[in-house]
Amino acid sequence: MSIASEHSLCPRYHRAVELVGKRWTGAVVRTLMGGPRRFNELLTSIPGISDRLLTERLRELETEKVVRREVKPEAPVRVVYELTDRGRDLGPALDEIARWAERWIDAPPAH
Repeated sequence: MSIASEHSLCPRYHRAVELVGKRWTGAVVRTLMGGPRRFNELLTSIPGISDRLLTERLRELETEKVVRREVKPEAPVRVVYELTDRGRDLGPALDEIARWAERWIDAPPAH
């Protein structure tokens, strides 16, 4: 096998990188690694994300079966987001990205 074909991008790899690489997706998934969260808990746990973008990312992750949205029939109705098995399986990959970032990415300047 040549080096070029060893490193060619298969469509599934490309789709996975596009999904996980979208802005805020990694933060949403990492936050949900800690367990189920309500929308406002996610919003306050991820500094800088807007409610519109959080809604968009959650919908995309739900479509890809990475996140499950559960409506609790309580008064008032409660909506909880949690990772599916597919989503939890991203944990080791995100941990590796975090280790790489700690080693190679400079910290942003303090405000």
